[in-house]
Amino acid sequence: MSKKPLLALFGLLLASLACGVENVPVIVTADVEPPTVEAVETVLAPQIGAYEIPVEVGYGYSNAFYEIYFTDPFDRFAETQEDGIDEPLVAAIDEARLSIDIAAYSMSLESLRDALLRAQKRGVTIRIVMESDNMERSVPERLSSAGLEIVGDRREGLMHDKFIIIDRAEVWMGSANYTTSGFYEENNSLVRIRSKQIAENYLEEFNEMFDRDYFGPDILARTPNPTVTVDGIVVETYFSPDDGAGKRILELLKGAQSSIYFLAFSFTTDDFAEILVSKSRQGLIVAGVMDEGQISSNTGGEYDRFKEASLSVYMDGNPSNMHHKVFIIDESIVIFGSYNFSASAERRNDENVMIVFDPEFAAQFRAEFERVYEQSQK
Repeated sequence: MSKKPLLALFGLLLASLACGVENVPVIVTADVEPPTVEAVETVLAPQIGAYEIPVEVGYGYSNAFYEIYFTDPFDRFAETQEDGIDEPLVAAIDEARLSIDIAAYSMSLESLRDALLRAQKRGVTIRIVMESDNMERSVPERLSSAGLEIVGDRREGLMHDKFIIIDRAEVWMGSANYTTSGFYEENNSLVRIRSKQIAENYLEEFNEMFDRDYFGPDILARTPNPTVTVDGIVVETYFSPDDGAGKRILELLKGAQSSIYFLAFSFTTDDFAEILVSKSRQGLIVAGVMDEGQISSNTGGEYDRFKEASLSVYMDGNPSNMHHKVFIIDESIVIFGSYNFSASAERRNDENVMIVFDPEFAAQFRAEFERVYEQSQK
């Protein structure tokens, strides 16, 4: 049994908002006092049909075709850098039979290194693309010396993706870099999606980089299955700069009817900020947590703007990075991935965004929001 208890099953389910919300017009009303998270009953979101996956250092949940994992940097065992959310990823790699394709901004996880070397010995085909600036770290150098081919982006923009495709049938993605800090010190997500159609999307993007040397603004918009329905759940996939992820995110924010929660490592996109302030004035709950280090160092950050508008937005309480990039809309839509809310993410970097329309899926991210929110500097 995991030492993590199953989160309580309570709260309201806004399932009726799961369909068609992107087409709801923005209703302009007179300014009202912005609601705060403290003004409503602040509780962990319901887990509904999901069941807990035992993880000693972190949190894990599974339902239907997906698994969702979150780091827990405040766990007293996190400093051991063992028994975290890299364990299920390593287990999946150990089960790979044919192929493993990795797009990694950075790699320092020794558990991942060892799993890849074991896969190589089994005859699994392994391909890797990386941000060139991070290829001299010990883990990629060890993999390269073992004969694994690693292609760097060699561009000014970042190869900022963090995804792994296994046997062309499942994808692991999220905000976590494949580093010890990413899995044990920072707040991050790691999501496993079992879908051949979604895996095909990520494989197409991977091949553009690995085979064609297309990175960043070398756009080739060829996502084969941009919208997929799996077990009745709609999932959209976007790659940046190819697919106009920012435009889609803006549409969904404009369609919000009751609440927007967000966790943002970097937030410098004016259009997103304008919508959040506007929605708060219309009476929606808008709340967020932003990384303190990025607030201090970013030029054009939105934190001061949010505070001036009296939004319930706070600096994080993690001495390391609060590295999430998440919007939760109306308790039923989750936007997440490697995409920071910045111009670089939209125009220069290689990024990926997944959007899931499902209250059960959203409940897990809402629970993570509450954990991070409770640890913030309120």
